[in-house]
Amino acid sequence: MSSRLASTLASITPAHAANPRLPIGNEAARLPLRTTTKQLDLSCVPQLVNCRAAETPDAPALSAGPETITYAELNSRANQLAHYLISRGVDKGNSESLVALCIDRSFAGVVCALAVLKAGAAYLPLDPAYPLERLSFMLNDAQPQVLITSTKLAAQIPAGNWQVIAFDRLTDIECAIAGLADLPTNPPNIQITPQQLAYVIYTSGSTGRPKGVEITHANLMNLVTWHQRAFEITRSDRASLLAGVGFDAAVWETWPYLTAGANLHLPDEATRLAPELLRDWLVAEQITVSFLPTALAEHVMRLEWPEQTALRTLLVGAERLRQFPSDELPFNVINNYGPTECTVVATSGIVPREAFSNSLPTIGRPIKNTDVYILDENMQQVPVHAAGEIYIGGAGVARGYLKRPDLTAEKFVRNPFSRDRDARLYRTGDLARYLANGEIAYLGRIDEQIKIRGHRIEPNEIVAVLDRHPAIAASRVIAHGDTCSDQHLVAYVVAASETQPSAADLRSFLENELPNYMVPPVFVHLESFPLTRNGKVDRAALPAPNPENTLRDNEFTTPRTPLEERLAVMLSSLLALEQVSVHDNFFMLGGHSLLGTQLISQIRGIFGVELALRTLFESPTIEQLSLEIERLLMAQVDAMSEEEVLRILG
Repeated sequence: MSSRLASTLASITPAHAANPRLPIGNEAARLPLRTTTKQLDLSCVPQLVNCRAAETPDAPALSAGPETITYAELNSRANQLAHYLISRGVDKGNSESLVALCIDRSFAGVVCALAVLKAGAAYLPLDPAYPLERLSFMLNDAQPQVLITSTKLAAQIPAGNWQVIAFDRLTDIECAIAGLADLPTNPPNIQITPQQLAYVIYTSGSTGRPKGVEITHANLMNLVTWHQRAFEITRSDRASLLAGVGFDAAVWETWPYLTAGANLHLPDEATRLAPELLRDWLVAEQITVSFLPTALAEHVMRLEWPEQTALRTLLVGAERLRQFPSDELPFNVINNYGPTECTVVATSGIVPREAFSNSLPTIGRPIKNTDVYILDENMQQVPVHAAGEIYIGGAGVARGYLKRPDLTAEKFVRNPFSRDRDARLYRTGDLARYLANGEIAYLGRIDEQIKIRGHRIEPNEIVAVLDRHPAIAASRVIAHGDTCSDQHLVAYVVAASETQPSAADLRSFLENELPNYMVPPVFVHLESFPLTRNGKVDRAALPAPNPENTLRDNEFTTPRTPLEERLAVMLSSLLALEQVSVHDNFFMLGGHSLLGTQLISQIRGIFGVELALRTLFESPTIEQLSLEIERLLMAQVDAMSEEEVLRILG
């Protein structure tokens, strides 16, 4: 094991075997574990960037292709803009001014965010790609003092009680702001306190109404200092900035590196979400540390990499990681977990190079100054290996939700395990279990549970089994259908090679471990999962099953019994098809609940048996339906003559 890897492991994982029933920190697991701001480095981001600019003024701070700005340029431009914002009434005061930044991922976005912090205000990142209705809602909800955006968006966003600064490129700022070049290049004389807001970022709520999460400088600095120590970040590092502006991962990709004097690189839009192009860019730019959203990282991890690559650490997160890195990858993979409400990262751990039987990678252990509890519905700690809800405490827990005291009180609750009466826990709504070695196995969202025809189903449980199939690289499972009675499971799969698995093979594989009601009747093949701008799987963009994208059996199987022949004729007529294989899925061929009702009516008239609509969802093939009809007929055989049975069976 290399010294760097050993150091990284020691930074992330406690050296002792902690009791998983207790909150785990980087030191001894014991109750109560108190985290106070006195334990933290209370320097703030603006102060640290000032220091880096003084130490290495000519070192590159931001790079994008041939363009680069140095630390001296970054600092002086941010200082001038900070002075200008203060002249417009933006300062810390008692109101904690908010400055909204609706700017593409760019040099300008970083300079503006740093300038806001230097002015003693908090920045509010807004992705320009959001629909105007969503942007308008967040602006009206937050009521920032200033909005910095492009000239195009400034003309489209409805006016509000905020000042607007509009420009399109970093070089246009001086043109947009008269007299900016004449303002001081030294830092403003602003005192920033640890409990002051650093940024507010909106995250979607279960009700569909976005909510602003308030992150303080103390929260942010705990993330920054942990990250730098855990991954040995120095001024010689070259890191990537890929996350969309409104994604809290951009916070993590920016400040730990600029406060360390490292070089931050920004790929273009065509590169950042294309796995092959991104790999080539990471190699060409000699990136040493990079964060990728899980879905994108899984693609990148399956690619071939040159032995001579500078990348030593690939950080992944945002979704459940479903694969282990191969031995051929020339870098370590670190899996991370954390809600926006806990300052991006709450747990972290190195993913081993070999897959453990019947398991997925864990989310590691809590980071420094962080407590993770797994509790039942009564907020009691559950035993090792038992499932419960994740509650997070410690230095990363946000102040709360902007202007939402009711929701803050509901989600940020008093920590009953701490002697500090002000200590709080954030209820994540995520399910997990502690393992015997102190690591945490993530199980999915509580609200992801699906109920289909009376059965409660955890989609991730199906995915965990399906991803172990050697022909499957990745999968997702959702409920498909317009109504509750019409819903059925659909599995979306990405093949591990050019050879596609058959539906029969996948179905048989799942049936070995799962009950029948958990086996999806439909398998849709995709070349890759559609991704959002933030690199997460875009579930809304998953295509509906159709005959072109749905996996079928390897061979067409003709009816083998008179009963199967009669069912095949019925389905062919009902679905307007020339022929139907006995293994073809009714829903894969275009069937739905209305046609299903008609099919059941025909079966009742011809065979004299009563099938429930749910039977068709559970037995959607001719082979399965014929067995169900035979079972029902056998139950009635005593009341029927032999001639009647033969007539019905054909």
